[in-house]
Amino acid sequence: MSVERFPVEAGHVLAFARAIGDDNPVYRDPDSAAASEAGGLIAPPTFTIASAQWDPDYPLRPKPGVPWWGSGARASGGSAPTGGGALHAEQHFTYHRPVRVGDVLSAVVRPGDTWEKTGRTGKLTFREQVTEYRDAAGELVVTARSVSVLRQPLEAGA
Repeated sequence: MSVERFPVEAGHVLAFARAIGDDNPVYRDPDSAAASEAGGLIAPPTFTIASAQWDPDYPLRPKPGVPWWGSGARASGGSAPTGGGALHAEQHFTYHRPVRVGDVLSAVVRPGDTWEKTGRTGKLTFREQVTEYRDAAGELVVTARSVSVLRQPLEAGA
């Protein structure tokens, strides 16, 4: 995922905070936020995940005229996405400063480390993906590290 322009807007921050059940006034009340250590409206810690909605190639968002897998057991007009099988195993965020309402961020993804472990049922391959979120001045705001794991079962009789 790479996003050229991810605007951090008050309405989006409010909706995100409500969706995660966080009623902290620094996410919704400009006066309370101004009087706080934050000094103004900020976004909840995991808010940068929402930047995927600004990625034109984000595979989980429906696209007009294209069958979408959706969230049900059956496709709503198409077949299941291909290339799956990996499990999201970890997510870590490093904040270099708060994400503020009014920021316009960009996100660039790069591969991180890859490692393997062998378990009772086969080989596990771990892949790290690092996303850097920068503000309009190019300053680093958040570094997100995601780890996925792909299981490769033992062959029969092994």
